[in-house]
Amino acid sequence: MGHDHHHHDVDTMNDRRLGWAIAINMLLTLAQVIGGIVSGSLALIADALHNFSDAASLLIAWVARKIGRQPADRFKTFGYKRAEVIAALINLVTLVLVGLYLIYEAIWRTFEPQIIEGWMVIIVAGIALVIDVATAILTYSMSKRSMNIRAAFLHNVSDALASVGVIIAGTVIVLYGWYWTDTLLTLLIAGYVLYQAATLLPKTIHILMEGVPENISIEEVIKVMEQVEGVSNVHHVHLWQLDEYKNALEAHVVVADFGETEQIKRALKLELEREFSIAHSTMEFETNHCGMTCC
Repeated sequence: MGHDHHHHDVDTMNDRRLGWAIAINMLLTLAQVIGGIVSGSLALIADALHNFSDAASLLIAWVARKIGRQPADRFKTFGYKRAEVIAALINLVTLVLVGLYLIYEAIWRTFEPQIIEGWMVIIVAGIALVIDVATAILTYSMSKRSMNIRAAFLHNVSDALASVGVIIAGTVIVLYGWYWTDTLLTLLIAGYVLYQAATLLPKTIHILMEGVPENISIEEVIKVMEQVEGVSNVHHVHLWQLDEYKNALEAHVVVADFGETEQIKRALKLELEREFSIAHSTMEFETNHCGMTCC
């Protein structure tokens, strides 16, 4: 009971942190867009769009966390935890769209150059840098346990780096009038956004497609199961992830003595959880004389 109460307190505190992170990032996005329009800086607007995607991803992750904590029911017998994986997919697809849009705008800007107010860029980017660092600090501890929050944390870190780049670009414009640095930085930000999406998207889709956990080999699972005393053969094995951390297994197990099924089942479940962290396993037991070719 005490553990559950402590877990609830931690969740409440983390939700509050997410709320603050969302609020300050939304305000920052608005400030960057206004600053980008006034100064004429596409890099500042690019950074604002990236920052908005971070704020949106935090909001979606916050909602998904709320949904994911709902208990299993007759409609969702495995529970709602995979809502966070769906949220990650939405966030990553949005990142891809933002990255492609930035590339389009940057290329178009090369044909229609604009005058940029360097000092406005430096001031707004400096404020953005402070807020990005604050947001990264708010989400750092949570990023260790959640794919969504980890992605948001990495985005905040990249935002901070982008803000540093925007400050440098603004300084170069003030000192030398090299407006092309703004376009170059926009392309770099867009490339980094697409890189992040390309890194995390395959893992997210893999979970939604009920793929085998990356660190587990089906052959190794079968080998370990067949080493349990009383097990003659293991076949028809299905292995997948319920969410980012929970693994599940379904298999047919051939045993020599059907009377020892319960003892064998306990031993198998113990080995699966100890060796592969498979906490949810469903096994159908058969005898050597079941008459099936696969036996």
